[in-house]
Amino acid sequence: MSPSTYDTRRGPQWRVAGVWSAGFVAVLWLSEIIDTALGNRLDAEGIRPGSTDGLSGILFAPLLHGGFGHLIANTVPLLVLGFLVLLSGLRQWVAVTAGVWLIGGVGTWLFGGIGTVHIGASGVVFGWLAYLVVRGVFTRQPWQILLGIAVFLVYGGALWGVFPGQPGISWQGHLFGAVGGIVVAWMLADRGAVRRNA
Repeated sequence: MSPSTYDTRRGPQWRVAGVWSAGFVAVLWLSEIIDTALGNRLDAEGIRPGSTDGLSGILFAPLLHGGFGHLIANTVPLLVLGFLVLLSGLRQWVAVTAGVWLIGGVGTWLFGGIGTVHIGASGVVFGWLAYLVVRGVFTRQPWQILLGIAVFLVYGGALWGVFPGQPGISWQGHLFGAVGGIVVAWMLADRGAVRRNA
């Protein structure tokens, strides 16, 4: 689907993408407002590596942040990258986001430090980023390749965040979120090729 697609029921795809991107970020802000009102008690529901109780954090961690500063740092990348993924359609966005969410969460649970708690949507940011950068390599669609190059030029420096570095930053979440984005890009491109050859 090209970025100029028009859905007669919903309007231009860019408008749909903007609404859903803003809506997703609004959910994160609402979650943080609720968490703050509860004295940040929800932050304990993040991913706790190696703990069976911490498995539920795979579902909840991207919805939680360590304060508004943490959420603000993620907001613009979430809006921009989410919008770009959504230009390919809501169904594609759901597939990409679910894959990144799951792979990033499981990877963090398996390889994160024992006794740590991992929260935040940074893994989703890194997953969307990696997906957009490599998608064109798998699909060989010219506009997706050009978009991937543009995204890399703007956000590529952030990919250093997949390596251990600053204390208190979940590089595992970044790394496995990015891995999830690459895996999903490959899987979706492969399925698309199968449909075209059927």
